[in-house]
Amino acid sequence: MAHEVEMINGQAQLAYVGDVPWHGLGVEVRNDMTPEQIMVKAGLDWTVEKEEVQTVSGVKIPGKKALVRSSDGSVLDMVGDDWNPVQNTQAFEFFSDFVMAGDMEMNVAGSLKDGKNVFALAKVKESFTILGEDQVDSYLLFSNPHQYGKAVDIRFTPIRVVCNNTLTFSLNSKSKNFVKVGHRSVFDADMVKEQMGLASEKFAQYKEMAEFLSTRRYNAESLIQYYNEVFPHREQRTVSAFDDLSRTAQLAASNIETQPGAEFGQGTWWQAFNSVTYMTDHIQGRSAESRLNNQWFGYNQGRKINAANKAVEFATAA
Repeated sequence: MAHEVEMINGQAQLAYVGDVPWHGLGVEVRNDMTPEQIMVKAGLDWTVEKEEVQTVSGVKIPGKKALVRSSDGSVLDMVGDDWNPVQNTQAFEFFSDFVMAGDMEMNVAGSLKDGKNVFALAKVKESFTILGEDQVDSYLLFSNPHQYGKAVDIRFTPIRVVCNNTLTFSLNSKSKNFVKVGHRSVFDADMVKEQMGLASEKFAQYKEMAEFLSTRRYNAESLIQYYNEVFPHREQRTVSAFDDLSRTAQLAASNIETQPGAEFGQGTWWQAFNSVTYMTDHIQGRSAESRLNNQWFGYNQGRKINAANKAVEFATAA
């Protein structure tokens, strides 16, 4: 299986602050680095340019451009004439004002899928604790895809400290709460920054949800049904016991008492929900690289949001 985290000359194109990440990849950097400095340390100080495409006989292909990376001349994707590339420097400059003001601290930066998706994660100076010692920190995740059909995306990301479980929510004033900028328009950092006040709002909502889940208890029957709804069988079937669950559901259920932080909220829907996020972030998948990509950008991103919504449903009915 190909690496999700880009590898060049045996070095992961990823830089991080603090302890070695659970995926064990990248180079450690100081916590006082500017966004531009961590960009360089992660090996992301390259640009992309649109270049003409032609047939082997030299005939130009109208309406198509090759998106070429400056560092090695590799073609990241084929795009249209009206596709506006967002350079990595623009993505990292987005964080500069927040970092300089002391509101954020750069945490992780890297390149996925051979440069097709560059991302940066910054820690927001905001957190909450429930059940005495179970701390959740707030982060912002910036995704800058150099890929046709993908938009620049900024997401609110709460991370549970005890186990590094993540859950991403998009940011926007609309009901779906996201900030996305398509490549057919010019990236406007100021416009996006106007939305950033929503990060505090979403974090407050997440805290309210976490506190609610930590006060509602499950029983054996409701817990089985919860796992079945989050990880249903491909064919519909009656589920009434652990052995009836899908293999993935059983995998999540089996770590409910052994996951890091299991001592917080034992028997509650907070514990049940975190067993899902722990499994998807740290167990499921063929490699650490694939788990890193899937937890933020792949199918597990939506699955975890569904797990949160289902946990609230079951907790409300408890």
